[in-house]
Amino acid sequence: MNGPAILLPCDPLAPHRTDGHFADEASVARDLGGVTALVDHDALLAGDAAGAVRRVPRGLRAAWYRGWMVPSAAYAELARALEDRGCTLLTTPGSYTAAHELPGWYEVFEGATPPSCWLPGVGGAPSYADLAAAAGRLGGSGPAVVKDYVKSRKHEWGEACFIPELADTAALHRVVARFVELQGEDLAGGVVLRAFEPYAASGGARSEESRVWWVDGEPVLVTAHPDWPSPPAGRPVADPDLTGVRPLVHALGCRFVTTDLARRSDDGRWRVVEVGDGQVSDLPRGADPASLLAALITC
Repeated sequence: MNGPAILLPCDPLAPHRTDGHFADEASVARDLGGVTALVDHDALLAGDAAGAVRRVPRGLRAAWYRGWMVPSAAYAELARALEDRGCTLLTTPGSYTAAHELPGWYEVFEGATPPSCWLPGVGGAPSYADLAAAAGRLGGSGPAVVKDYVKSRKHEWGEACFIPELADTAALHRVVARFVELQGEDLAGGVVLRAFEPYAASGGARSEESRVWWVDGEPVLVTAHPDWPSPPAGRPVADPDLTGVRPLVHALGCRFVTTDLARRSDDGRWRVVEVGDGQVSDLPRGADPASLLAALITC
């Protein structure tokens, strides 16, 4: 097999084995004729990039990473450590940041995704004045959500995610401050405010999202979002309209990305809820990764 290798995180308690969360992907990749190797995610986050890649054979030439999220700076260190072993990550550090962090992809997808603005991290919650100015850039009123450059805290919806009214600066500051507090050292980049859009729900109160996996600008797999329960037996994953999304993915120019899509409840339009780097996007439980991995190891 001369195609790219797949690098996966090792089990922290058994470093010679694949982390159990990614073991099925490793098995499928090998069944397809691909080559896999292990990366120590804990060592990478601890600042030891050289140690993190010590189990990667020298001379693999090219590889994709498929594993847990890593900060953009750590990903750049990973890329450098692999280059020292003769292996090039096919997602460059610049492309990783562009797809992984909202400020990197927002301009391309503006108009297809909820209006957003952001405040770079300054070590704490933004001031009342800065938040009021940011709210003004979103129109000054209406509901919104808060997140950082990468993730929200939607499971603490009323406490640290949903803002009922942007014009209520005190409430806005309270929710944002709580979000920043809960994120702690995991806060990625800074604070993002996004206009809230209601999405259609199916079989429950939560909106249903589809995750589309793109390799070199082509959709190779559509799954449910990992946070959405698997569709009931006999009901397929929602099939989003990709007509307007495909050219945006091409314009972003990143080789391996995901787009999370949901249908707006008021007009039925498909909207881009999030964009992500495909290497660190999670597959929902039970999804078959074969078509995705086949595309990765043959490109």
